[in-house]
Amino acid sequence: MWPISVKRLPSYLAVSPTSSPPASGVPGAADAVLRAVERLRDALDALERPSVLDRAIGPVQRVVRALPLGEGRDVLHGRHLGHPLHPAMVQVPVGAWLSAGVLDALPGARRGSGTLIAIGLAGAVPAALAGWVDWAEQHEQQMRTGLVHAVTNGAAIALYTGSLTARLRGRPGRGRLLAYAGLATAGFGGLLGGHMAYRQAAGANKTEPVPHLVEPGWHAVGRAEEFAVGEPVRRTLGEVPLLVVRVDDATVRVLGDRCSHFSGPLSDGEVADGCVECPWHGSVFRLSDGLNVRGPATAPQPSFETRTRPDGTLEVRLPNAG
Repeated sequence: MWPISVKRLPSYLAVSPTSSPPASGVPGAADAVLRAVERLRDALDALERPSVLDRAIGPVQRVVRALPLGEGRDVLHGRHLGHPLHPAMVQVPVGAWLSAGVLDALPGARRGSGTLIAIGLAGAVPAALAGWVDWAEQHEQQMRTGLVHAVTNGAAIALYTGSLTARLRGRPGRGRLLAYAGLATAGFGGLLGGHMAYRQAAGANKTEPVPHLVEPGWHAVGRAEEFAVGEPVRRTLGEVPLLVVRVDDATVRVLGDRCSHFSGPLSDGEVADGCVECPWHGSVFRLSDGLNVRGPATAPQPSFETRTRPDGTLEVRLPNAG
């Protein structure tokens, strides 16, 4: 690893409790920008704390969960894709609206702006539905931030709807003004979405670190007779919790215990039809290979190979460990 020398850092990035920011010049401006960004970060972090937003979360969550989406719910979650679908779907409205903003800024090229805005509005509907479906299966902290994210994006949709209406009524100046306001609002909504994804880990695969925490090779987790048939049992392998299920006298299945969706304890869930259901959000995983057969989880569980030694010791191995 390359050594890092603090002396090589620009002076305006160095931290000193006794020094004050420069009175003028580029370093002072950069310091002011960094402080403003930090204040924005703190404001975004504050959204996840208990607030008046909690009054709306429960009713809205019940409405979203009651939508008759059937198998379409897993499609909107992105289970078949392997990661949330919502971030990919928002590329249509964001791209269309950004392109409309570019055309609005170019003389003689504004005719296509209305078409792009209309395309963005059409794409925003399924993108929003996918976002709401994901939102309804998250923890309170993510749901608080997500509610503000959704309201912000709703405001952007309203502004672009007003922009398109103004253009159709022969008021292009008003249409451009509303469109740029909508673009700024959508940009802030995207910032909130990024905060949820990367700061709060909403939608991230919670089991990704498991192969890096398990040493290669076989590891003992107990004696085979300790596990009753059909009963989920929790064991630990170093830092990694395991779900152990004895299917019959000759077969034992072992998965990572923490759900890939939001780290729910699968060992507290129900085992039926060769699968285990997460007790937190209802994701279902196949015991034989960890495949996520029902969402909201979009990633499978780490699946361990098993063997029983002649002395009755149950051992496990993760094929891709290390």
